[in-house]
Amino acid sequence: MMAQDNNVLNKSFEFSIRIVKLYQHLSKEQKEYVLSKQLLRSGTSIGANINEAQAGQSKADFASKMSIASKEARETKYWLELLCATGYIDKLEPHVMSLLEQSDELIKILTTIVKNTQQNLKANSKA
Repeated sequence: MMAQDNNVLNKSFEFSIRIVKLYQHLSKEQKEYVLSKQLLRSGTSIGANINEAQAGQSKADFASKMSIASKEARETKYWLELLCATGYIDKLEPHVMSLLEQSDELIKILTTIVKNTQQNLKANSKA
């Protein structure tokens, strides 16, 4: 099982390297399109899933939607870091630094909410 997990991680890493290389070869206009599309999708999904979680009919619905929002927050941070790594944006620019810090904070908050909700669901199902 451990070897299989390592194989999946290695393939994931190789895939991410290929994506970065592809991104580096895009023209400025293509980068702007790819970035805006991905960040807009991720950011919109975070908000939509948080709203759906709050309107959810059950704790399971809430946990599911918060889990998706947490995943989208991590993906948004990934896109920001990718742009920094490719030199498209400056990581030291105050606005970029602030976005990266906020994404870290958001990820921690959403992850904690998901874990707590899942633990509460497990505790309630045992009772």
